[in-house]
Amino acid sequence: MLSQYTYIFVIGTFFAMLDAFNNGANDVANAWATSVSSRSISYRQAMIFGTIFEMLGAITVGARTADTIKNGIIPNAAFQGNAGVQMLAFTCALAAASTWVMWCTRHSAHVSSTYSLISAVAGVGVATVGASKVQWGWNNGKGLGAIFAGLGMAPVISGGFAATIFMLVKLVVHMRKNPVPWAVFTAPFFFLIAGTICTLSIVYKGSPKLGLNKKPAWYIATVTLGTGAGLALLSAIFFVPYVHAKVIKKDNTVKWWMFIYGPALLNRPAPANADVANVPNYSVVQEDEDLVDSSARSVESGSEADAKKTEMGIQPVPSPAEDNEKKLVAGETNQPTYKELMAQGQDRLHAKLLKKRGPIGWGMRTLRDNPMGPGQVYEIQNMKILLKRIPAMVTVGLLYGLHYDIHAAQTGIAGTPDGARMQRVYDHAEKYPNEVEHTYSFVQILTACTASFAHGANDIGNSVGPWAVIYGAWHTGTAAAAKAPVPVWQLVVLSAMISLGLITYGYNIMKVMGNKITYHSPSRGSSMEMGAAITVLVFSQFSLPVSTSMCITGATVGVGLCNGTLKAVNFQRVGLLLLSWIATIPIAGTLGGVLMGIVLNAPHFAAKK
Repeated sequence: MLSQYTYIFVIGTFFAMLDAFNNGANDVANAWATSVSSRSISYRQAMIFGTIFEMLGAITVGARTADTIKNGIIPNAAFQGNAGVQMLAFTCALAAASTWVMWCTRHSAHVSSTYSLISAVAGVGVATVGASKVQWGWNNGKGLGAIFAGLGMAPVISGGFAATIFMLVKLVVHMRKNPVPWAVFTAPFFFLIAGTICTLSIVYKGSPKLGLNKKPAWYIATVTLGTGAGLALLSAIFFVPYVHAKVIKKDNTVKWWMFIYGPALLNRPAPANADVANVPNYSVVQEDEDLVDSSARSVESGSEADAKKTEMGIQPVPSPAEDNEKKLVAGETNQPTYKELMAQGQDRLHAKLLKKRGPIGWGMRTLRDNPMGPGQVYEIQNMKILLKRIPAMVTVGLLYGLHYDIHAAQTGIAGTPDGARMQRVYDHAEKYPNEVEHTYSFVQILTACTASFAHGANDIGNSVGPWAVIYGAWHTGTAAAAKAPVPVWQLVVLSAMISLGLITYGYNIMKVMGNKITYHSPSRGSSMEMGAAITVLVFSQFSLPVSTSMCITGATVGVGLCNGTLKAVNFQRVGLLLLSWIATIPIAGTLGGVLMGIVLNAPHFAAKK
């Protein structure tokens, strides 16, 4: 054991955990933003399902070996068998990548954790062995050339696949005069497509331990098509009768667990008063009931005040000059600035949280009722107040994301340029009946959970790979081989950190994705996720590195363009995303290279003899 380098192992562990946290807050949050934006699943449900399937994918079939070369960018011989230099290199790479992604997440800039780490490793390689030894070319799909190719091709190809699937949905269902029965009875076909794609995702992207990707082609085809066909058959037996009773018969007495009745639901008589189907409202923009109620109360209170004045005989009659002056002043003072409008939107959310029961309400009320007093923080009264505020700050920090209004943040605040821009985007998107969208919400939940499982199994290697190398070199005292074993406990720790990042800070990315790019609905969202999954499969066949987040973003744009106009897509947000993707490579690489160069070549005192 390299006990003299224990501090490097500790620092590397911290940044590995931070990198995994950022992976959950940035990459995983973007993957679930589509499902949350379309209202197929609530934000809290996304946190639960995301945590379960990310950890299942990482622990059960996650990678058990860590590629120390990290996609072939640095030759393994570059470390010359020096375990200490190897530990230092991957610690610097993790530090650079996690710092950059954390900064981006804090400023709601979506980037790829995979590309950040790869770029940081390349920078570290330049500082360690020189630019000539780094694999800048294609390198069998593992060099930096392949990374740039994937950055350009993946979003475009993903957009094409997603648009094709959604146009199929439009032709089969949405363009019919009565689309509801078409949506219900064609559901098994779309479950067949989704089931096949999801199975392939697990086979090729999420099963390195099971070795399913090494099976013969006929075996893979049989398993994937058999799984898809089986899912389609089960949906025909249980799902179609359940949705038929709920949507077509409009039977409000049907409970979720009654799907087990299967075909018996087809003969179930509908109640006499069945006139409206009991399905959720999937509209992106919905009325804020609390805001409407508060406005109504203010109007009522104003009317009561006027009535009281009338009863008391008070009839103020201002002069025309005074009346005009008051109107002019009121008109000028009643126009809030952009910052004030944004603050008002945040205040409305905080007002709701203050009324809630449980830890989040307690924390918000504690912070409100215990403001810091005058003077510095070390004043006695402020130190006493701080003892009350710290537990509340921790509680609010952990639970704030679970109560964040994602849809309100995505649609923008009325009166701001952002709100006007999103209103224009939504006006150019066709809205479909909730009864139709309800059918596809189940398909989207299936695709989202599978994508999360595959992400946990595959992308856990981004953080655990370098950490396993650092641990192996520190624990054994020798430089790790090309394939270093990964202990299960490391997978458990980092998968938990991914889930923690999703739960506590994922809202900061979700609020600028999904509906911030184009109008979402379950039929659109399921097409986006299937299109992204197909793209990942195609790139996996050619061993090309690709980011799931970039694929889902390209799919979102592709489906948005299916509205028939460029105005249905917020290209300002798309441009910002593209800028952050491109900037990631040089910035993360420079950070990693500079940090490694400084530490590796830092002057120091000569050892005493």
